[in-house]
Amino acid sequence: MSTENEGNEGNAVPSAPSVPSAPPVPAAAPEGAPQGAPPAPQTPPAAPADAPTAQVPGAAHQGGVGPSTEGVGPSTAAQEQYPYAPPSPQQPPAGSAAWPPPPPAVPSYADGGSPPAWGAPVPSDEQPRKRRASGLVAAVAVAALVAGGVGGALGYWAADSSGSGSSGSTTVAASNSPKDFKREAGTVAGVAASALPSVVTIDAKSGDGEGGTGTGFVYDKEGHILTNNHVVASAADSGQLTATFSNGKKYDAEVIGRAQGYDVAVLKLKNAPDGLTPLALGDSDKVAVGDSTIAIGAPFGLSNTVTTGIISAKNRPVASGDGSSNKNSYMSALQTDASINPGNSGGPLLDAGGAVIGINSAIQSTSGGGVGQSQAGSIGLGFAIPVNQAKNVAEQLIKTGQPVYPVIGATVTMEEKTGGAAISDEGAGGTPAVTPDGPAAKAGLKAGDVITKFNDTAVESGPTLIGEIWTHKPGDKVTLTYKRDGRTETAELTLGERKGDS
Repeated sequence: MSTENEGNEGNAVPSAPSVPSAPPVPAAAPEGAPQGAPPAPQTPPAAPADAPTAQVPGAAHQGGVGPSTEGVGPSTAAQEQYPYAPPSPQQPPAGSAAWPPPPPAVPSYADGGSPPAWGAPVPSDEQPRKRRASGLVAAVAVAALVAGGVGGALGYWAADSSGSGSSGSTTVAASNSPKDFKREAGTVAGVAASALPSVVTIDAKSGDGEGGTGTGFVYDKEGHILTNNHVVASAADSGQLTATFSNGKKYDAEVIGRAQGYDVAVLKLKNAPDGLTPLALGDSDKVAVGDSTIAIGAPFGLSNTVTTGIISAKNRPVASGDGSSNKNSYMSALQTDASINPGNSGGPLLDAGGAVIGINSAIQSTSGGGVGQSQAGSIGLGFAIPVNQAKNVAEQLIKTGQPVYPVIGATVTMEEKTGGAAISDEGAGGTPAVTPDGPAAKAGLKAGDVITKFNDTAVESGPTLIGEIWTHKPGDKVTLTYKRDGRTETAELTLGERKGDS
């Protein structure tokens, strides 16, 4: 496996969990008895045989599939998956590909349960309807009538005991109505209100009509949208892309450039509107574990969804495939427990002040992706590309249309139990593992050396090393610590470059 982004991805294709066809409808509270009316009987009358039953909304299944990723996580059934939701509900699962084994350190996780049923009984003032066969629904209706009778009696007692002859109202008014409440800029509601107008839901359709939904955000006033490569890959060549803003306005878009290895893509809105407001970019290098996070996206197609959490880890090595090629993306990711699901891909991960610190890109899931298993969802382990890296890639894509990758000029193995990133005995196709006159060769590295540290960051595997290299730019000077014949050595080198995805 080469540091120049080689490897195989898994593309398991599980089905999506059900989502409600309609929002829950709260039960209508029975009106209390008016003043002066006789008190309600202590024992409520039994419901008549032809009493109407409350209707409970059913749940519909929504299609959506996110490409799975295998690698970078633990040596368990858990997988990392892109939070991207293609709509096809019955795509066949693909076999696991032998892409690089994951580095250790991520524990196994318990299976999640199914979501509770939605809906609540709703008493109706309409004529009695045909009786339902469900005894549970009927029981709920009777319970609602009993609660109504008790509530009416208590309401009458409160009004009557407030003083004989009194005509004052028992209604208590709030000092301010909800519409007058103001959300401060530093609150989650304040950040969401400010950021949502600059976040778009991306619909990508390939030439054959298949595709899915992801997220992106306004990068500049010229109409560039920053997102993940795997969100737009299926429609990049001959498909159709649209971006829908939170106000419902939709625009056609085109791909300006995409970087498969970084999993970053830049779109350009056609006929972009005036007055676009780019999201402010933060500094991902200054992010600390425990910092608050806010994620915005379209999980399972539910646009303009806002979730919160914290930064739960930094520099997490993640290697993921986009499900459409034999190439992997690598990142030294920000880990967050903010709820991220298929459809969140490409959306912004914000700090407490509303600045973008990352691009939501992958999740860890307990789903194996087999037939009959539900699509992966959040278990509190989401991964985002640090915004400092994404910004560098975006600027290069806008400028030239193709990515530029920093390299050390050596092929490393993706084996897990090497104590670091071991330089292979030979490169792809029998080429030298250490490129002649390349950065690693000039620094004195040889085949068999095991790189254990990149600057001050410990290196546990090949994906870890690549992720760290790709947080830098060609020309940056770095220090490598490696082991050779039981001895620990260090070497300083200047990163080389490779243009384009190959």
